[in-house]
Amino acid sequence: MSHPAPSRRPRPRTVLAMSGETRAAVLAPGALDRIARIADLDPGLLVTDFDADDPAQRAGLRDAEVLFTGWGCPPLGPAALSAMPRLRAVIHAAGSVKHHITQDVWDRGITVSTAATANALPVAEYTVAAILLSNKHVLHSARLYREERSRVNLLTRFPAIGNYRRTVGVVGASRIGRRVVELLRPHDLRVLVHDPYLDEGEARALGVERTGLDALVSLSDVVSIHAPELPSTRHLFDAPRLALMRDGATLVNTARGSLVDTEALVKELAAGRLNAVLDHTEPEVLPPDSPLYDLPNVLLTPHIAGSQGGELHRLADAAVDELERYAHGLPFAHGVDPSTLHQQA
Repeated sequence: MSHPAPSRRPRPRTVLAMSGETRAAVLAPGALDRIARIADLDPGLLVTDFDADDPAQRAGLRDAEVLFTGWGCPPLGPAALSAMPRLRAVIHAAGSVKHHITQDVWDRGITVSTAATANALPVAEYTVAAILLSNKHVLHSARLYREERSRVNLLTRFPAIGNYRRTVGVVGASRIGRRVVELLRPHDLRVLVHDPYLDEGEARALGVERTGLDALVSLSDVVSIHAPELPSTRHLFDAPRLALMRDGATLVNTARGSLVDTEALVKELAAGRLNAVLDHTEPEVLPPDSPLYDLPNVLLTPHIAGSQGGELHRLADAAVDELERYAHGLPFAHGVDPSTLHQQA
């Protein structure tokens, strides 16, 4: 990443605020070394509780200009902010900032950046894989092959198999939803998008058809959810809307479990009418007796679509890039706009 020559401003005093587990997983030694070259960082100081009675922590926070956060960062309420009178920016090495950025942060005029764009890529990759495999009837054909252990006549068993000219419905033109659209572009698919904030011009630029939600649901072979978790989106997919889905269609949920009425979905799946790929459920860890664990037409994964393993280092790199921009006096490339935060996950 190239920048104009840095100014003479002092290196910003930066403090890490996240869980110890997050630091170990996200901030590889190379990332910490980069931060130390850009900013004034005490690598031994890790804030996990803003109320901790620790003189070293109090001194570090008192001088902090940048808070470098991750999963496990406590909320930045009035008491926490009062301990950081010099704080000017929060750089989040993860996705959503709703868990720790409060209205008090915006009231103080503190700027916020997020690595949500970097985190969108693995979710979109998982989603596209799920869409393509669903249209190839992978779950059903694999189970049949395993049970019969002989040649499967695909022409008679799965006459509608394949992705050519199938219809995919994307619910939510979010960062992830847009990346899904982008990754689907090379395939011969019809892509419908529903998003109340998406206009016709944006839809044309994305190369998709903008539709109402019920029309999208009734026309799509695969419906993929990428809408934010809001009071208005709770059980967006309830029994009547699930009933609109085509027989044999697949519901993919990599957003939040609350967007789907679990009980209504289980009824449709148990009847064999629909299929599902679920990386999020409500509750997020299902009870041991949930039918979703055993239904043959369900692929259930434990919240793996987002950044995991080596993908976490992409988040760190994106966040350190933002710190470098800040140190050079440049605006964030991925700043959070508080006026549109309510539309986001």
